[in-house]
Amino acid sequence: MDQILKERDRLLQRTSRIYGLGFTAVAFLCFCVPEAVTPTTYAAAVPLFVVIAFSQYRIGVSRSFAWVAIQTVAALAAVALIAQLNTEPLTAGAVSTIAQLMAASLPSVALVLTSDRLRLIVLAVIYVAVVGVTTAATASSQAPLITAGLLTLGWAIATVVGVWINAGVPQAARRIASIGRAHRAERQASEIEAQRRQGARLLHDTVLATLTLLAHSGVGVAPAALQQQSADDAKLLRQLRLGATPAPQSSGGYNLEPVEETVLGTTLESVKQRFGRMGLEVSWHGTGQVLLPSDVLDAFLLALAECLENVRRHSGVREAHVTIVDDATTVRAMITDAGVGFTLDDVDSARLGFKESVVGRLKEVGGHARLFSEPGSGTTVVLEVPR
Repeated sequence: MDQILKERDRLLQRTSRIYGLGFTAVAFLCFCVPEAVTPTTYAAAVPLFVVIAFSQYRIGVSRSFAWVAIQTVAALAAVALIAQLNTEPLTAGAVSTIAQLMAASLPSVALVLTSDRLRLIVLAVIYVAVVGVTTAATASSQAPLITAGLLTLGWAIATVVGVWINAGVPQAARRIASIGRAHRAERQASEIEAQRRQGARLLHDTVLATLTLLAHSGVGVAPAALQQQSADDAKLLRQLRLGATPAPQSSGGYNLEPVEETVLGTTLESVKQRFGRMGLEVSWHGTGQVLLPSDVLDAFLLALAECLENVRRHSGVREAHVTIVDDATTVRAMITDAGVGFTLDDVDSARLGFKESVVGRLKEVGGHARLFSEPGSGTTVVLEVPR
């Protein structure tokens, strides 16, 4: 909040400088109109205009009361000189000069005198002095009520602008802070949800798959393969518990090399070995080497492994075909089996295996999955990820 208040004060100071210098220039133009004032008045008052302008410039960079006082005294002195050294009544040019100087230029100090009680008191004192001196100086040329009304209007406008900025900036800061807190809370909730979903997928693809085998007494899987799979899962869980990331394994013939180290270290070779141990014969076709960013590679391979796991569990056959192809923008994998197939509409929407471990995982990296199946005609899944 302290920084916000400092920025508010800088805004008020710069606004005061622009406001004051603009109307000082207008007042000086009125002052320079031929025959507006006598040459003696002109010579005596020009240095005071310079002092006023310099004080207004300094107010833009300093909160010192000194520059407010110097500007006020110089403006009052200029009005007194114009009134005393000219013949009465004052010319229209002289009256315009006084009006611009005292009702527009000098009120710029009100912008920097509205931030606390002491400054408001100083503002009130200056306003009273300005009204008294200006009314007396123009009494012979303009009705005092008109002069007082013009001065009051000019000072009221500047004061309202100052009060509005003083009240608006902290309020805007509070709203920005509130939006920031809401954004941080939403981001934290999203990160927690993403971590939860990632953890659920990891467990579903590894530990839960092994537990499912154990629940069915490892039917169709050799004891050695089941033992190796359990050991791999135990190693993974131990590394995750200690906060480490499982080390990548070397790749095989179909080498999908990441641009950088993969998060889970899952390679195509590990997928081959896993399902080879579990009795699913997979025929691999297509591209031999593809470069992918690590997060895209992880999603691609984990989704591919989940599709093969579904073939092993549900297709009723022990063979599947995987074809990997790529072009300039996309890498595709087509997983095909000649199993029992199924009707897509019969899939329970509450089952999250394909929805989360395949579709959701690919969607997070800009990819997508398509599923084709008919009872008795096998199943085909097409996975696509961007390069």
